[in-house]
Amino acid sequence: MTRQLSSAKANAAAATAALLFGASVVAVQIAVRDVPPLTLAFLRFGQGTMLLAAGLALFRRDLFHVARRDLPYLALLGVIFYTIFPVSFNAGLQYLPASQASLLLATTPLWTLLLARAVTRERLATRQIVGVIVSISGVAIVMTDRGLGQVSVIGVLLLITTALSGAIYNVLAKRALAKYNGVTVTFYAMLAGSLLLMPSLVGSHLNLLSRETLALVAFLGVLGGAVAFTLWTVALRRLSPTEVAVYINLNPIAASLLAAAMLGERLTPAFVVGFVAVAAGVLIVNWTGWRRQPE
Repeated sequence: MTRQLSSAKANAAAATAALLFGASVVAVQIAVRDVPPLTLAFLRFGQGTMLLAAGLALFRRDLFHVARRDLPYLALLGVIFYTIFPVSFNAGLQYLPASQASLLLATTPLWTLLLARAVTRERLATRQIVGVIVSISGVAIVMTDRGLGQVSVIGVLLLITTALSGAIYNVLAKRALAKYNGVTVTFYAMLAGSLLLMPSLVGSHLNLLSRETLALVAFLGVLGGAVAFTLWTVALRRLSPTEVAVYINLNPIAASLLAAAMLGERLTPAFVVGFVAVAAGVLIVNWTGWRRQPE
């Protein structure tokens, strides 16, 4: 029963992270109009790093301790997930609308599934593979209904890079999480990614940003950065890469709901069908994982 509860908490963490990522899509799309992609990524994860450092210093200093030989691996994770991933995503949103970007990001579970099978020999039931496909189909229904319009090749390449980076992190992070707490892995990886992005501040004019943009940057740093990415990595510690990755398909659903609430966009019957498909796919992939845990 304890293991089942732990698995349920991990699923809840992944779901919450995915919803925060969805809200972040809207925030990034607005903020990137005033802040260059590299600078926005640094502001997001620089804030996240400082918040995690403060939290660990106050409550869990023991989680700072890692073996020196593991630092290069944690730095590699940081480059993948906190440099390449956000920069390609932020830049992609300059060429693609959120609907297209979300649909391309929804390929992350498929890339994760393929990499996990090739690298870690992750075994999934046929039912779980079907769940991934059903979930992605739900995203396709929602995004197609909203209209895809013209497609930018540069934007597509950037978002595929984002999806691949997320998938690689999902698989490679398992090695570090076998030794360290999820918060520890998130902190050191985010620190490395932030340091690599720091030169982007040169020549930036942050004092000219509007209050709205500053509020969005703050949201991205706190909830969309420190909280969301920590929850995602914590979930990876308990669940398989594919079981976590499928939750990314809640991202466009959350973005659509937020757009409806903030911008008055209408939710169509197709959206409802797509939402049900995404939710069903997530449950299909992860429900079997809960049930196979011994009590």
